[in-house]
Amino acid sequence: MKQSFELTPQQKEDMTAAIKSYFSKERNEDLGDLAASLILDFFTEELAPKFYNIGVEDSHAFLSAKLEDIFEIQK
Repeated sequence: MKQSFELTPQQKEDMTAAIKSYFSKERNEDLGDLAASLILDFFTEELAPKFYNIGVEDSHAFLSAKLEDIFEIQK
């Protein structure tokens, strides 16, 4: 099941601008709005869910460790 991430229009605009800036500075390529938007769509659909899941797993591990600490106090 693919997760989808909803971005506000302002977030999309800011991220598209960041992509255009990256390509300009790092690759000396000028991207148009459409190309940058398509790259953003790819990252949002294909890569963002993987990073999200890593964050969820890290949070779970952190909270589990803290709960173990709390239960140790009760012993």
